[in-house]
Amino acid sequence: MSEVTLKVAMACEGCVGAVKRVAEKLPGVTAVDIDLAAQKVTVKGAGLDAAAVKEGVAKSGKKTELWQ
Repeated sequence: MSEVTLKVAMACEGCVGAVKRVAEKLPGVTAVDIDLAAQKVTVKGAGLDAAAVKEGVAKSGKKTELWQ
């Protein structure tokens, strides 16, 4: 199982829901954990490509970058 951690600009639970819905639809994703306070999104699944996950989550309309 691979894991991709992203920093996503989220302001409220509505943002969390939007990001979660988009991330869960990505191929290979089995789990999405979101920490609103830390602006941290952890996507887990099989054979995930970090760039593809970042691009997919960015489609939620939120500023998205790989966690450093």
